[in-house]
Amino acid sequence: MKIPARFITSAADPAQFPPPSLRELAVVGRSNVGKSSLINALVGHDGLARTSRTPGRTRLLNWFEVTPSPGAFFLVDLPGYGYAAVSADMRESWRPLIESYLGEREPLAGLLLLVDIRRGVAEEELDFMPWLAQRELPVAVALTKADKLPKNKRNLEVMKARRALGLTRDPVAVSTLSGDGIDALWRMALGMVFPR
Repeated sequence: MKIPARFITSAADPAQFPPPSLRELAVVGRSNVGKSSLINALVGHDGLARTSRTPGRTRLLNWFEVTPSPGAFFLVDLPGYGYAAVSADMRESWRPLIESYLGEREPLAGLLLLVDIRRGVAEEELDFMPWLAQRELPVAVALTKADKLPKNKRNLEVMKARRALGLTRDPVAVSTLSGDGIDALWRMALGMVFPR
């Protein structure tokens, strides 16, 4: 399924954020979790978000306008936290940018939190969840690279992540290679952006 989508703008500073116009869904996760690949898989466009073999390539906030029926919204790709092939100082410089966006952005409707299924929930995600809960932001959790594990191990990691993060529903095990879980995650995304 190919959904109309296009790149809008990038921002390195809150002053560069575009004016609020549409509801927004942020995509967050560690630097090597496959955020760009997942964005491309969700909308069915191979080259919309630029992918790289070098973790930490996304150093800006990137807005993509997505236009499914019945309306349009922005997917916002945030710089990866945790491991990245950049200096610790540069990683730390992203923190105010990310926190400013997540804490103050008015049209933000929710988040897709990505976790590598092979590495499981890390300290960053455990610290992140209470911060999001305090801001009352809805979150859908995706366990990426699910094709790397056999199905029984996959199910085990889903249960472990649900417990660790205190979720009320199972995270979705997704694979951008096989397409597993992509439709389910897309429905969850639309549910946050266009709540009934």
